[in-house]
Amino acid sequence: MKATTPSTFILAVLSSLLPLTFPQTGFAATELTDVPANAPGVVWMMPFVALLLVIALFPLIPAASRWWEHNKNKLLVALGVSAITLIYYAQRGYGFEIEGQVTAPGIETALKVFEHSMLDYIPFIVLLFTLFVVSGGIRLSGDIAARPGTNTAFLGVGAVLASIIGTTGASMLMIRPLLRTNQERKFKAHTVCFFIFLVSNIGGLLTPLGDPPLFLGYLKGVPFSWPILHLWHAWIFMLLCVMAVYFVWDSILYKRESIKDITRDNRRIEPLLLHGKINLLWLAAVIFCTAAIDPDRQFLGTSWQPFLFARELALLVIAGLSLYTTVRQERELNQFTFGPIIEVACLFVGIFITMQIPIEILRLAGPALGLTQSWQYFWASGILSSFLDNAPTYVVFFETAGALPVSGDVLNGVMTATHSISLPLLVAVSCGSVFMGANSYIGNGPNFMVKSIAESSGVKMPTFFGYMFIYSIPVLIPLFLIFTFAVLG
Repeated sequence: MKATTPSTFILAVLSSLLPLTFPQTGFAATELTDVPANAPGVVWMMPFVALLLVIALFPLIPAASRWWEHNKNKLLVALGVSAITLIYYAQRGYGFEIEGQVTAPGIETALKVFEHSMLDYIPFIVLLFTLFVVSGGIRLSGDIAARPGTNTAFLGVGAVLASIIGTTGASMLMIRPLLRTNQERKFKAHTVCFFIFLVSNIGGLLTPLGDPPLFLGYLKGVPFSWPILHLWHAWIFMLLCVMAVYFVWDSILYKRESIKDITRDNRRIEPLLLHGKINLLWLAAVIFCTAAIDPDRQFLGTSWQPFLFARELALLVIAGLSLYTTVRQERELNQFTFGPIIEVACLFVGIFITMQIPIEILRLAGPALGLTQSWQYFWASGILSSFLDNAPTYVVFFETAGALPVSGDVLNGVMTATHSISLPLLVAVSCGSVFMGANSYIGNGPNFMVKSIAESSGVKMPTFFGYMFIYSIPVLIPLFLIFTFAVLG
């Protein structure tokens, strides 16, 4: 494998994501060789890119923003670009590789691509839906002073919970109390953005339940305890760095709040009380079902092999029990509606289908990228996790790293071509996929849900590009660079 310079590496990764050129293979903008001739042309990534642009730009265009507010219109756009992607797969002259098996060309390929997308999308959206419903029945009443120290503590607690109940569960549980605490303050959009950084992404690094990429790693043979044993130092480093930046940022803005708002905030102090405690039981049931029910493994060492979507069926039952056993008033006081999860479901069905082409390009081009170093895997998996769903991105780089000859610290018994993977590379892929999901609203499922809930509570959130250029790029990218040298070496 030839050496890769940083400039060639960055160009190669970006060219696998952005439509820089439009030849048959789509890789003319790089110096890469040995790319399979059957790689999809990059022009066919346009449905995926178009969907991202619509998500980013339509809320900014007055003529389109009101039309875009309706979830049915979001679904129409998502299905429209998905149809273009499936038409491509139906008309191309070669099959689609799934777990080493190549489908027949034509309609069968399109059907297999759709089936493959749904096998990822359904577990994803069912888990999000269940955690959304269960956490929506838990209400933390009361109001404490929204000082910088209080808000920072909120973010820290949420980040710890993210590794226990998942980034989605922690996000849905903590975002409403945080918004209620800050309701008297004028400046609060930055708090929601840092919440997305810490609770919806970075905090979920310590267990397979924390974030979908790590759960997929667990299903591929990575021990359940591996993340907390090998990633705790990375978790602490990023957690403390981001919390420190937030504390300084919030302290500056706190001084700019009006005396009237600060006085009203200090007067409306009420003790914190937890309501809807029955949902803690359902939350524990969600964790158990997610960890224990796997169609590829026998259930808890018994002879029963769970059927396909058995886990999702159990999760939907739990969601139903949560709705039935929770007093309706608790959800009403929590301002609970199904709007945010419906919005995520409508948009992500299109993302999961249209992203099959960039994922396939990346999978086919992976060996040609010349990735051998930890920093390369960290940034490659991270850059793509910023815009693709971080779970399939993790799998692609997990498999790419597992195909390399290994030496030194190695984890054996995993589902890769060599049945092993370099530990430093696994650390890099895990951190890149989890951390950089915070770089955009679509990097991880909870990001968009938190944004929607904040906006429904009256917070004027930054646009798609505003989030990136005001918050994630200035704050996170410098910290990721420091992390590269300080932690990854």
